[in-house]
Amino acid sequence: MNNGYSKKEFEMKLREMEYMYHLYHPFQQKMNSGNFTKRQMQGWVANRFYYQYTIPTKDLAIISNNPPIEHRRLWIQRVKTHIKPNGALDAWLDLGVAVGLSKDDLLSFKYVLPGVKFAIDAYLNYTKRSGWEESVASSLSEMFAIKLHKLRLDTWPLLYPWIDENALLYFKKRLNDTPKDNIHALDIVLNHFNTYELQKEVFKILKFKLDVLWTMLDYMYLAYELNKEPYFNIKNSNTKYLIE
Repeated sequence: MNNGYSKKEFEMKLREMEYMYHLYHPFQQKMNSGNFTKRQMQGWVANRFYYQYTIPTKDLAIISNNPPIEHRRLWIQRVKTHIKPNGALDAWLDLGVAVGLSKDDLLSFKYVLPGVKFAIDAYLNYTKRSGWEESVASSLSEMFAIKLHKLRLDTWPLLYPWIDENALLYFKKRLNDTPKDNIHALDIVLNHFNTYELQKEVFKILKFKLDVLWTMLDYMYLAYELNKEPYFNIKNSNTKYLIE
C-alpha cells in the first residue's frame, strides 16, 4: 500500500505547481514588463481589490468551520492584518488612489468584472462549504506570492514612476506577513494530508485556487487588453466596466 509522500516530497510537489501561478499569465507579464497603460493598471487594481476585500471573509469562514483553538488563534491574525487601521485593506485603498481611482470607486466594486467576481465568489463559497483543513490547503497559493511582491517593489518605481512609492505599502506588508502565514498553513497541510489519497486531493484543491487566480486575469485581459468588456457587442448597452 502506498502510504503517500513524505512531508519533504509532498512539499516539493506542491511547490512544483508554481508554473500555474498567475505570475506567468500574459496580462501579469505585461504589467511586470512595464507596459501597462494607466487604464489597465486601474482596472487591475479595482478588480483585485474585490479579491483583497474578500480575504478576511474567507479567513473567517475557515475559522467558522471549527479548527482547534490553537489554529484559530493563529488564523485570526490574518483577519486582523487585513482589517486593522492602516492594515492591508487600507494599504490597497491607498494604492487605488495612487493609480487615479477614488476609494468610493473601489468600495462600490463598480469596475469589478462579472467573471472576476464569479471566480472570487466561487473561492469564497468553497471555503464556506469545505472542511477547514481543505480550505487551508487552498491558501497555499501564497507560497508563490513572495516572488511577485518582491518583483513589484523592485521594478514599479522604475517602470511606473507615476505611482507614488508610498502607495506600495501593501506589497511591503505582505513581504513580512506572507512567510509567517505560509509556515502555519503548510504545517497544517503536511501533517493532516498524510496518505496518498488525501495528498491527491490537495493537488486538486491547490489547482482550483490557481485556476481562480488565473481566470481573474483571463477576464481582465479580455476587457482591458482586447477591449471586450461584458456586453461590448450589444449596441447602446448601458453596462460599463471599463474605466474612462
